[in-house]
Amino acid sequence: MLIHYIRIWLRLTLSSFQVALISRFGAVLFTVAKLLRFGFFLSIVYLVMNKTNTLAGYTLSQSIVFFLTYNVIDTFTQLLFRDVYRFRQKVINGDFDLILIKPMSPLFRVLLGGADPMDLIVLIPYVCILMFFLFQTNTSVGLFAIYILLLTNAFIISTAFHITVLALGILTTEIDHTIMIYRDITSMARFPIDIYQEPIRALITFIIPIGIMMTFPVKALFGLLSLPLLLIALGLGLGVIGLSLLFWQIALTKYTSASS
Repeated sequence: MLIHYIRIWLRLTLSSFQVALISRFGAVLFTVAKLLRFGFFLSIVYLVMNKTNTLAGYTLSQSIVFFLTYNVIDTFTQLLFRDVYRFRQKVINGDFDLILIKPMSPLFRVLLGGADPMDLIVLIPYVCILMFFLFQTNTSVGLFAIYILLLTNAFIISTAFHITVLALGILTTEIDHTIMIYRDITSMARFPIDIYQEPIRALITFIIPIGIMMTFPVKALFGLLSLPLLLIALGLGLGVIGLSLLFWQIALTKYTSASS
């Protein structure tokens, strides 16, 4: 079954790549803009650190690892879940009806309906730069393994949010604003959430878990994350993905066909 869905995803992704690359000039322009945006924010990190020497107690190289980790998580989720941004139109014009009658999971189809090639192009240099700085850190194999584990947990939490957005799209046909709110909130974690004062820091850690997504992996890498917080992060990841799947099932029972 898994191999079957992997093959479907590869075909959908290939189709998505072909569509996106029809306008090569637009693709190049989009990629250049993303890289410039990345360079601009990286420059801000460097300039801030030149003035203060530390950011919430972190050195320049540590702050850059936070920033790069955020970009890798954010770009990777956009790469996989780009079809979520197009789901509203499927509900409105009735294409979702056709998806429901096909012999595959409708959630799989609308969540992973084809990767975005533009995000893949920029993800590669992000990962390479991140690996360069990771090799400069004085960490252990065990801490690096926990870092990878929490990156996986961040992906699970992001998946849960996108599933929730899809469920809301069925119930309200409203996705655009919800997904942009998510993007705006996660952008708060470009830097370590330690820069925020309470209660904002607690809010964006445990209520809206962008701190767990973006900051906890790097804190674990530097040996700054306690075992209770690690367990809370993993438990929250499992909890939100379970709740999002339940919400999706409830939303499907409320779906009214576009033809009815």
